[in-house]
Amino acid sequence: MVQVRDAYPLDDQGRIDLPRWVQRLPLEDCSSDTEQALIAAAEFASGYDNTRQEGVELFWGEEYSRFLTGLEMAEILAEMIQDKDTLVAAILYRAVRDGVLNLEEVKTRFGNTVAHLIDGVLQMASISKSDAVLSGQKVLGQNQAQPDHLRKMLVAMVDDVRVALIKLAERTCAIRAVKNNAERRYKVAKEVFEVYAPLAHRLGIGHIKWELEDLSFRYLEPEAYKRIARQLDERRMDRQKFIDDVTSRLRQELHDAHIDGEVYGRAKHIYSIWRKMQRKKIDFTEVYDIRAVRILVREIRDCYTVLGIVHTLWKAIPNEFDDYIALPKENGYRSLHTAVIGPDAKVLEVQIRTYDMHKEAEFGVCAHWQYKGADAAKNSSGYEEKIAWLKQVLDEHESSDGFNELAEELSHDINQDKIYVFTPDGHVVELSNGATPLDFAYRVHTEIGHRCRGAKVNGRIVPLTYQLQTGQQVEILKGTNAEPSREWLRPTLGYLRTNRARAKVKAWFKQRDRAQNIITGRSLLEREFKRLALTSLDYKAVANQLNFDSVEDMYAAVGSGDLGTGQVLKATQVITEHDQGAQYELSPSWRKAQAATQYAAGEIQVSGAGNMLTQMASCCKPLPGDAIGGYVTIGRGVSIHRQDCPQFLHLQEKEPERIIEVSWGHQPESTYPVDIRIEAYDRSGLLRDITTLLANEKVNVLAVQTRSDQQRSTADMQLTVEVKGIEWLSRLLAKINQLPNVISASRVVDKSLL
Repeated sequence: MVQVRDAYPLDDQGRIDLPRWVQRLPLEDCSSDTEQALIAAAEFASGYDNTRQEGVELFWGEEYSRFLTGLEMAEILAEMIQDKDTLVAAILYRAVRDGVLNLEEVKTRFGNTVAHLIDGVLQMASISKSDAVLSGQKVLGQNQAQPDHLRKMLVAMVDDVRVALIKLAERTCAIRAVKNNAERRYKVAKEVFEVYAPLAHRLGIGHIKWELEDLSFRYLEPEAYKRIARQLDERRMDRQKFIDDVTSRLRQELHDAHIDGEVYGRAKHIYSIWRKMQRKKIDFTEVYDIRAVRILVREIRDCYTVLGIVHTLWKAIPNEFDDYIALPKENGYRSLHTAVIGPDAKVLEVQIRTYDMHKEAEFGVCAHWQYKGADAAKNSSGYEEKIAWLKQVLDEHESSDGFNELAEELSHDINQDKIYVFTPDGHVVELSNGATPLDFAYRVHTEIGHRCRGAKVNGRIVPLTYQLQTGQQVEILKGTNAEPSREWLRPTLGYLRTNRARAKVKAWFKQRDRAQNIITGRSLLEREFKRLALTSLDYKAVANQLNFDSVEDMYAAVGSGDLGTGQVLKATQVITEHDQGAQYELSPSWRKAQAATQYAAGEIQVSGAGNMLTQMASCCKPLPGDAIGGYVTIGRGVSIHRQDCPQFLHLQEKEPERIIEVSWGHQPESTYPVDIRIEAYDRSGLLRDITTLLANEKVNVLAVQTRSDQQRSTADMQLTVEVKGIEWLSRLLAKINQLPNVISASRVVDKSLL
């Protein structure tokens, strides 16, 4: 257990002697620069610093307690082998948090790194403020979703491992300080047990983990704690004599084997005893490792040699041997564990590890990291795994495997595809990365999702397509009699990103009357086909292609949300191509058509015309999926029209002998020009927003024409753009329709309508 330090050294005036205090810290870097920085930080936090015009000397009350907490945090972190900036940030943190200092002052005096670390710890304070840590029952080890989400949110918010270490030090000081404060004791202990002790475990910092677990256990389960502590005290003298005899015997055996090592008794922590009793459903007397020794050696091969010596001296207990050197724990812990029947037939646990393994077990990630020139640390796989888990600080570890463990341990990997946001009440909600406020609403409650009409993120109104980020607070604005919108189900619009929310919207529409769904579905399809200028369709054939018995069934599926308009468009394209292929097979010139060449890498197949040049008609600009026909021009090859093009119908009536059959190839690769019309209420920046959207969608614009009606305050735009097909055009028009002030966006096939 980490011990609270003795009384601070005082100077002649009764103030803390900061130079003497710094000198007794176990600093890795003992340079005068480091010592002066720590003294300056302590003076700055306390008011001793003469450079602060409003400085006051703080000796009593809360102010002095805050100052001592900063010193205590620095002491804890110094034992964890932390750098100068981390120690300075720890000393100053409480003063900044409580408003005595501000970050700008800190940045000016101590630099950006220190200010950044303090700011990171302040952001993590939202974890402590959340009421969610108090949810659940007062039973240790119970797997609860809220604390798990809190731990994951904590990890996702941290972008520097030192931030987490400072927070661990601060919470260690906090749980030490609540010994005589019954009102805060339970809240702090519950938070420490469910969030920060597991965090220390995952980072491999046994040095802190054991103290956090034992103190939180003491306050959360006082009766169980006292019972085990009493049982330990009753046998303390006998147990100590037993350990002394065992360590003496083992030291002699190591000496005889010419192994340089150290042997000492290992304190068993009260919480770990209770946890083992609960997990194995055994009594205190059946806990094998009440009597335990630890052996430290220089080399890994010595670990296994010592294991052989131990098993030669005493009989091993079956199923009580663990080789965490060959198979380390997921937090990087390595050691050999064995249990034997020792002297006087008493059970003895023996841990065997190297000095490096011991340092890592006690200090975890801290044992590897020095923030100046950390080449050795970066070469450590155990270190890299910890940092990758925390926030992927090292670029070479960007993926993780994710799995569950016992309730007393953290999930060993955090899925970076998850985000964690707050409700207005402080509860944490887990969502998929990219989730929107609408996904959040359905995650909280189905009815909230159905009635959602707006959202606030951190107090600011955002669109329902806004992508949430970890740590944000989300508030849903509800309508009184609001209902889900069918637009929410369109993937291209970006309202819903999670399957769970989408399924709830679909279920709502399914419950509505079939007749209403048919009407709604027909309206949706007709509107979509009209916008795309698809007027000559066999709806029965499309329904059959989609495995519906009737057109009404297809309409009902679209109306209920089970079938999207995009799926209907795909079926339409398949039907169009199939029907034109069947026409070729029935044509007398079918064999000759097989030899026909394709224009532009397989886009157009010309039936019965041999090797002829083809070109797209500018009057209707057909797209792959449109029903098309060909007109043999004089000197310009075959002109390709839509079959419902007014110009083509006129040519078909006037010169039927020059009309030939054509069809789309199977793998169109090029883009095709198409005319679209946009009607909107005029505003500043409208054209800019449209062209920006087209640029983001990688759409090539061939022509733009804009007319404004000042009396009606409307704008009429005609654009010629290049698209890849009907589906692609549908998605583009849908996104244009989402722009503010846009009334409609549709395809135009007859330029006389422009």
